[in-house]
Amino acid sequence: MAEQIAGAKKASLSLVERKQLAARSRIIEAADALFAERGFDAVSVTDIAARAEVGRTTFFRHFGDKTEVVFAKEQAVFDAIGTTTSAAWDPPQSVASLAGALRALEPLVLRLCAQATTDLAAYRRHVLLVDAHEELRAREAVKHQYIAQEFTRVLLEHDAPLDVATIAGQLAVACYSSGRILATDPADLVTTTADAFRRALAMPPAEPTH
Repeated sequence: MAEQIAGAKKASLSLVERKQLAARSRIIEAADALFAERGFDAVSVTDIAARAEVGRTTFFRHFGDKTEVVFAKEQAVFDAIGTTTSAAWDPPQSVASLAGALRALEPLVLRLCAQATTDLAAYRRHVLLVDAHEELRAREAVKHQYIAQEFTRVLLEHDAPLDVATIAGQLAVACYSSGRILATDPADLVTTTADAFRRALAMPPAEPTH
């Protein structure tokens, strides 16, 4: 689905827009290759721009810094899924309860996992790169909060109560994060994330406090 949306969007672009999209793709691929070859700290924006055959101005037209490039593919996948969700998402169950809202988000998160691991070699490089750098782990945490807020927004659009939408959005991202940590191989990401959702949904409700 994400690929279909991206393909349809690309077909509707002007020549200038297609050139800009091509330049962005070259920057992402150049950065990925350079980080794999030299490590994150040894690569500069100038290095990435040179490998991508673009100027620094073009680089900064698309990305604020080299850290942002690390998460470009992940963000593109989420944006495509988010577009689909906002346009046509029709959860099969009520999202009025926490369990219902979390079940509704599960297939969206699993789709994100499946898209992220389409290129397993690239995903492995991404995981190793992020795990090795505190700065990247911090940026990833910010990205995850953005995703949680987007899940909350979508649930609110489908009339979920604010508390349910907020908690479900946070829990959905927590299941994804747990699946990522527990996956001994990136190919297992979908399975471990699905298991995290299963365990979260199986948790008994808390006893009321007095």
